[in-house]
Amino acid sequence: MICYQLCCANGHTFEGWYRDSAAFARLKQENLLSCAVCGSPKVEQALMAPAIVKGSSRPKKAETPAPEATPHQPEASVAEQPPHSRQPDNLMEALRQIRAVVEENCENVGSNFADEALRIHHGEAPERGIYGDMTAAEREMLEDEGVDVLPLPWVRKTDS
Repeated sequence: MICYQLCCANGHTFEGWYRDSAAFARLKQENLLSCAVCGSPKVEQALMAPAIVKGSSRPKKAETPAPEATPHQPEASVAEQPPHSRQPDNLMEALRQIRAVVEENCENVGSNFADEALRIHHGEAPERGIYGDMTAAEREMLEDEGVDVLPLPWVRKTDS
């Protein structure tokens, strides 16, 4: 997966996650991108700082590529809907897609998340993607230990 910093014609900046640069280019060419804030279809890549990954010098196992995200297509034409009415649907669909990728590619360790993340960090458990629950105190402890964690909003799989 690749993360781009994006900017709309109205000056809003936001992140977009894509399978690869080709997936982003295809969505842009087909005018399937829109601002996460105002819904503007005029979206460009913004300047970004390079990503620096902290981790061990051990080579990582080959990862299975994540599925390409497909944009949500509402019943009515996008142009017919005001931007504020599209935003919640697009956001919820994006969060559902993130959840699906995490569930497909990572192990759910539940309430043992902080302990397992620390064991992986210290090399006491195999390196792999995990997800689960942690308290604010556990998050602070992981940050103090130098363990990178990314809290995600966990939405229901469907609203129906």
